[in-house]
Amino acid sequence: MNQTCIKPIGGGVNSHNVFNEIISLENLFLAWKEFKRGKKKKLDIQEFEFNLENNLFQLHNELKSKTYQHGDYTSFNVTDPKLRRISKANVKDRVLHHAVFRILYPIFDRSFIFDSYSCRLGKGTHKAVNRIEIFCRKLSRNTTRTIFALKCDIKKFFDSIGHDILLNLIRSRISNDDIWLISKIIDSFHKIPNIGLPLGNVTSQLFANIYLNELDQFVKHNLKERYYLRYCDDFIVLGGSKEHLSELINKIGYFLANKLGLYLHPDKILVRKYHQGIDFLGYVVLPHHIILRIKTKRRMLKRIISKNSASYLGILKHCNGFNLESEIFKKLGL
Repeated sequence: MNQTCIKPIGGGVNSHNVFNEIISLENLFLAWKEFKRGKKKKLDIQEFEFNLENNLFQLHNELKSKTYQHGDYTSFNVTDPKLRRISKANVKDRVLHHAVFRILYPIFDRSFIFDSYSCRLGKGTHKAVNRIEIFCRKLSRNTTRTIFALKCDIKKFFDSIGHDILLNLIRSRISNDDIWLISKIIDSFHKIPNIGLPLGNVTSQLFANIYLNELDQFVKHNLKERYYLRYCDDFIVLGGSKEHLSELINKIGYFLANKLGLYLHPDKILVRKYHQGIDFLGYVVLPHHIILRIKTKRRMLKRIISKNSASYLGILKHCNGFNLESEIFKKLGL
């Protein structure tokens, strides 16, 4: 496949000239304000802020003259709960990432389907899980008919994103004259030449949605699946027939491989009945209630300490968590 020739399913025209908006001093200062939130105690943030105006003016001038060069990344592992490799850019580059995100997000977000829930304003995990519950009630006619859920995710998604495909999708909505800066950011990282985005960039979250919007449009408009929902690279399709959902696996897999260079994770393809529970984003959706996944419960109880118990108790508001809440209070001696 010629990666540079992919045509976006969602359409779009080169009507947005964004470069001057991104590099404007107003946008850079607003990006800094958003970026530093919750990070003021970090040494690299304090050092950048000490000469804030000089640093932002220098960044602006480098961008305006097109002499800007993206710096290297620092990589480290985190467990949340599974092991992930995070790649962290320097402060100047991360401020620029926020500046790019501020301008590109509204341009692309309006092209996304309603039921894409990752890294979008007004969305998130809880709304995704609640939406699945609504889908299930509708399709099952309030649990009076048997329905099934196909659950999949994409193998090594961020490591597999093709730079040429992504840039071509972005070109569908912004001017070709503006692409050089976005290309600098995308090409600043790779797992193998021309492939892979870093976990850690705010732009990577937006780029991931731009990339998988092609899958969303294919499932909704080509396959015409009404009950489809995606959160990052995890997605669910609901249907009244196990056979129908099983047929979708090959169709979706073929599309991903041939259009986006992606592959379904073979160990994470699951079709199961609604009444058995739909395990998604740390919750299990059942016909009459939502509960926390067993692994999530164990992890919460293991990590419970008084300073973060409020955040865990907040999670329980979105499911039937009375028994676990009582257990947490007991551990805290409350």
